[in-house]
Amino acid sequence: MQLPEDVYILVSLLNTKLRDEYSSLLQLCEEEDVDEVELSNRLAAAGYFYDAEDNAFKRS
Repeated sequence: MQLPEDVYILVSLLNTKLRDEYSSLLQLCEEEDVDEVELSNRLAAAGYFYDAEDNAFKRS
């Protein structure tokens, strides 16, 4: 999957996919061939974290 450069578009895309297609971030990353650590670090630098209970990225 080609990830958008804009962090707000990226969060929106990921949360939509997590809501509609994937039951976890791990599943999304495995199926879309995305590095989970790299993705999490990129979003953490922008103030977001993954909430496994809600299966969504949220603002810190």
